[in-house]
Amino acid sequence: METLENKFRKYIADNALFTPEDRILLTVSGGVDSMVMLSLFAKSGFHTGVAHCNFQLRGQEADEDEVLVEQEASRFGLPFYNKRFNTREEMERTGESVQMTARKLRYAWFNELCETEGYTTVAIAHHADDSIETFFINLLRGTGLKGLTGIHKVNGRVIRPLLFASRKEILDYALQHKIPYREDSSNRSTKYLRNKIRLGIIPRLREINPHFTKVMSGDIKRLIDAQRFIDRSVELLRDTVVFRRQEDTVIDPSRIDPAMPKNFVIYELMNSGYGFKGDVVDQLCDALHGDNATGKRFYSKDHVATIDRGLIVISGIADSDPCFTEILSGQDKVYCGNSVLYLEQTDIDNVGALNQPENIALIDADKLVYPLQLRRWQEGDTFKPLGMNGHKKVSDYLIDSKVSLAEKDRQFVLLSEGKIVWLVGRRLDDRFKVGETTENILRITKEII
Repeated sequence: METLENKFRKYIADNALFTPEDRILLTVSGGVDSMVMLSLFAKSGFHTGVAHCNFQLRGQEADEDEVLVEQEASRFGLPFYNKRFNTREEMERTGESVQMTARKLRYAWFNELCETEGYTTVAIAHHADDSIETFFINLLRGTGLKGLTGIHKVNGRVIRPLLFASRKEILDYALQHKIPYREDSSNRSTKYLRNKIRLGIIPRLREINPHFTKVMSGDIKRLIDAQRFIDRSVELLRDTVVFRRQEDTVIDPSRIDPAMPKNFVIYELMNSGYGFKGDVVDQLCDALHGDNATGKRFYSKDHVATIDRGLIVISGIADSDPCFTEILSGQDKVYCGNSVLYLEQTDIDNVGALNQPENIALIDADKLVYPLQLRRWQEGDTFKPLGMNGHKKVSDYLIDSKVSLAEKDRQFVLLSEGKIVWLVGRRLDDRFKVGETTENILRITKEII
């Protein structure tokens, strides 16, 4: 039977993950996956260093993780780098979730280490089960084919050299070779979607098919091959369907072969390079086939697509563009600048504490009139900040809050019948707050993308 060490070396060689001259920065948390990765790299003789992040969210538990990783790096004679982050402070500053904040902090530090210490590659200890969980996360949230291809083995300088192995294989190897590791208590919490899938859904699927991990890994590989085929086909289509008009990119849907799924082709053309999401492209295609489509505008993070007499004209977002979007009743997601807003209708009995972080707004749903409007703030905008008696100019509020110029440019407001409901990600308007007579609530969560 082939050992995990042999599979590891073969996977690296077969996929050309790095060269013998590369210096690899191992990201090691102290969990079983990354500790096994550390052992495999150390035994294989590659040029490596060890980086550990302490996000200071789990008190003594996190400090003990840090000690263990440093001890193992020292035992193997490897350089050790450690960073303690003030994660909660950063969350309060940005309004982002714990996972998003931690991800941004660690990857920024890994890139910094690569530049200062001469590492060419960053190794992350994701394995086959992680990739399968990502498949289900994206499936449940709604995605195109690309979102169903799991975690990729290479992404820029980041490699994932354990994607060939299952969680069970890694755990068995750790036990067999007496590799020390620590269990993160948050891995048992079902408040995170990934853990709900890992602890609730996948065990039941494995009961139906004991070879579930192997079967799903094969399915994901075939999806990756299908996406590669699509990517190449779309590139060949560009010469026929896409052309330049001064500074703009223009897509002519009439040039798409009628035998092809037109909306899917438009999505692939608009997503690659321009970042338009699937649901935004769906709305555009619906408008394209309807009446009075000319002039309608649809936004990605950095681009705007305008329908012009059957053509789709893509350009960069101008500083003066209000990025105006309507939100319909029942809509559950909308994009604004570099963020996505998730909308959830609920009732007062299903809401816990009314005191929420700035990235979450609890709104009295019965005070709203649809469609709502979402746009960048404009000079002259006023609102009644939660807890205040009088109105205040948005411009004055942003100045008083010491918001940077770059953040001001990205500031959006949510409106109902022309009244500001929420200065998005910062302050609710007092007129739309949840009160004693509130029965129905619209919960909006802002996440950076």
